[in-house]
Amino acid sequence: MKQLSEYIKVLNLRAEVANAELPIREITFDSRRAGEGTIFVAVRGSKTDGHLYIPKAIEAGCRAVVCEELPSSTESGVSYMLVSDSSEALARLAAVHYEHPSSDIKVVGVTGTNGKTTVATLLYRLAAELGYKAGLLSTVANYVDKKQIEATHTTPDALTLQALLRQMVDAGCDYCFMEVSS
Repeated sequence: MKQLSEYIKVLNLRAEVANAELPIREITFDSRRAGEGTIFVAVRGSKTDGHLYIPKAIEAGCRAVVCEELPSSTESGVSYMLVSDSSEALARLAAVHYEHPSSDIKVVGVTGTNGKTTVATLLYRLAAELGYKAGLLSTVANYVDKKQIEATHTTPDALTLQALLRQMVDAGCDYCFMEVSS
């Protein structure tokens, strides 16, 4: 299990009030999944603001919070890490948590107006035909080698992306072909 200090290193902190020795087992931006050993990242979304859910995450036992602004009242025993961009912080934390899997696999992104799914799928199948292990991230389905995993979003969030890349690396995949929103 990593300690908070390992995660803090990759953040561009504006300020911190942190117990660097806090053991961390998970990262989340969903307060319903927060708990002991979790870093809760308060991300501003198009429909809601994760900062509104900081109290719920703390209630659930979370003791590490990454946010763009501190709540009106802070709890003692909670490590608050103030950043300029929570979404960027989430991506950096996810990469650390999953041990930078994109460094161990060739990632090919397909972008454009039309044909992303088709091109990414064809590349994935071609790689397999040529004897390579590969992964696919698309709007239709995700694959880790030949194992299908349901695609829930057009582009996976940072945590899901890093988790899938880690699974691909652990399965021995040489390539990841993915649709990329432009």
